[in-house]
Amino acid sequence: MIAEIIINRSAKRLNRTFDYEIPKELEELVMIGSTVLVPFGKSSSLEEGYVVGIKENTDYEVKQIVKIKHNLSENQIELAKWMAKRYFCNVSDCIKQMLTPGTKNRNSDKKVQDKIKNVVYLKKDIEEIQFDIEMGKIKSEKQKKVLQFLKDNEGVTIPEIEIFTSGTRAIIKTLEKNGYVEIVEQKVERNPLANKKVEKTENLKLTDEQQIAFNKISDCINNNEYNRFLLYGVTGSGKTEIYLQLIGEVLKHNKTAIVLVPEISLTPQMIDRFIARFNQEEIAVLHSKLSIGERYDEWNKIKEGKAKIIIGARSAIFAPTENIGIIIIDEEHDVSYKSEAVPKYDAKEIAKEIAKANKCPLVFGSATPDLVTYYKAKQGKIILLELTKRANNSKLPTVEIVDLRMELANGNRSMLSVALHEAIKKNLLNKRQTILFLNRRGYSTFIMCRECGYTVKCKNCNISMTYHKAENKLKCHYCGYEENIVKICPVCHSTKIRYFGTGTQKLEQEINTIFPQATTIRMDIDTVTKKNSHEDILNKFKNDNIDILIGTQMVVKGHHFPNVTLVGVIAADSSLNIDDYRANERTFQILTQVAGRAGRENLDGNVIIQTYNPDNFSIQCAKKQNYEMFYNTEIALREQLKYPPFCDIILVGFTSLDENEIKKVANEVFDYLKSNLNLEQFNVLKPMPSPIDRIQNHYRWRIIVKGNMNDTANKILNNCLKYIYNKNYKNTRISIDVNPNSMM
Repeated sequence: MIAEIIINRSAKRLNRTFDYEIPKELEELVMIGSTVLVPFGKSSSLEEGYVVGIKENTDYEVKQIVKIKHNLSENQIELAKWMAKRYFCNVSDCIKQMLTPGTKNRNSDKKVQDKIKNVVYLKKDIEEIQFDIEMGKIKSEKQKKVLQFLKDNEGVTIPEIEIFTSGTRAIIKTLEKNGYVEIVEQKVERNPLANKKVEKTENLKLTDEQQIAFNKISDCINNNEYNRFLLYGVTGSGKTEIYLQLIGEVLKHNKTAIVLVPEISLTPQMIDRFIARFNQEEIAVLHSKLSIGERYDEWNKIKEGKAKIIIGARSAIFAPTENIGIIIIDEEHDVSYKSEAVPKYDAKEIAKEIAKANKCPLVFGSATPDLVTYYKAKQGKIILLELTKRANNSKLPTVEIVDLRMELANGNRSMLSVALHEAIKKNLLNKRQTILFLNRRGYSTFIMCRECGYTVKCKNCNISMTYHKAENKLKCHYCGYEENIVKICPVCHSTKIRYFGTGTQKLEQEINTIFPQATTIRMDIDTVTKKNSHEDILNKFKNDNIDILIGTQMVVKGHHFPNVTLVGVIAADSSLNIDDYRANERTFQILTQVAGRAGRENLDGNVIIQTYNPDNFSIQCAKKQNYEMFYNTEIALREQLKYPPFCDIILVGFTSLDENEIKKVANEVFDYLKSNLNLEQFNVLKPMPSPIDRIQNHYRWRIIVKGNMNDTANKILNNCLKYIYNKNYKNTRISIDVNPNSMM
């Protein structure tokens, strides 16, 4: 028997199969999906490879498979092949997404080891031990004390014995040698939910709108049918309650459910809701803030069929679960569902393929749906289910727009407008909570010399450094480079160095100065580096009734804080001024989502949006919280300008250490695409440096192609990659991304 194997290497020229003989002793074990070790090329060490096909014969003289490591399913291999073609990458890159965490290193056969502890048990009956003590066989008082402790506390660790009896490891070893005790290795389950204590809840009575949505989706569950649904509901309309009750239906059929959330910060809150409703042992959690050991254990819990509900971020879509009854993607509009690293997959597209294979419903949920998703729903390709009212009959918050130009004209140079200042003051008096949103971390966003205009930039990237006051450092948010603050201009030697722009650190300092009596807490990438820090900050804000939460987009989505009645948006323009056709959409989504954090119970909510562009239609639509109005305006613009959903934008990106080589490669790709694509259907723009033209000392160029992606175009683009990589350019890498999150 011959196995067709893809070697676990990133080199594009190795993205093909190699034939290997399956030894007789492994014929029953090797199957499509097996990870194996094989000799490859002239290397003396073994290489990791993946079996993607099996056949009877080969035309080549082949080597043998040496060892089998673990197996994927045939369906997973087929999905990996589909992904490689769809996302222009190696099959091995896609297979790695599906492997157990801790087993993805091709140079190592070592798994993340099960966590083991040594525990001590009595080996003889207590009566026999007592007899030996009485007959003087056991003379040591410390040995007697240890044995007495074990009589009442069998299965304890050696450190615990040392603490409670003053016995030493040597004493325990002596007792083991004499046959009185035995030391046993036991596996420790690394359970990230172990310390969760949540009060149990029952199903809530659904509103009429909720019931209609539930019935339509549950019909699919009961009939084993694939379909896609968009659950479009205003903030606080009870989408999560529908998810919970749908999963209850899935469990009745002894099937599994996958629930994706966009932010790690949302995971703890979602988990709490699920633990309150379902058996904790049936829930598995997957996200990047878990330790590798915890992810390893959770993955195996799913693989063994112990977990029926999988909750996690984007990569949880690859969880090794079978018999799936529903896939739910909450906050489906969020950009984090699309990977920025190879493979540049879209979790929503992967979910669609998996749901079709399992004949189950795929549910998208959002208060501000992705424009493309909503367009498809309007076209009838996705079933639209609407929730127009908040579930607890609470009112949507009132929204006020403040023109910062008028604030400046009136001499107010504070980060807070007069209206926001007074609203915070009133909230503090009323013992209500406030969220302040600013989507820039750090203290100042750039540092400039006022004499010559010199701006401090990262030495590795062509991007301004950000000042972080807490560490008194300048940091690059692209490569992580740090340096000390600049006091003298290196160009003109002036000391007139000034800090411009504002970040969350500066906002926190200003709030503490203006409202010294208020308690504050900050949530951004700099404060959530430690494990469980997301959950700790959110719990502290909620349970300790902290007055003001200051944060970036982490505080925008999905959170439910009953005592929050005021939300302030410090600078609504930050997302408007990005080089992206979705700038208006991103702005509307962020403002509507952050506004939805206010007044979610029976208290009136108030939102104040500060902006230099008060007349912008996305800001005006957010004020009215009118998605339909925004959609109608934006979709007309998209159609006129031929942007998605009316075409696809294909970004061909180039990175290189060699500036001359990257220009040459980019022009060769441009010529290839112009010669092979149908230019009546595709517009191929000339290669240009990217807006950020250097990151980590790598030059960056791009080609933008506009047109409707189809199988023919996909094949041409994949062939283009093979054509260029066969030329063996040493310094330049190419990536292709369809409808990328970032055009930078």
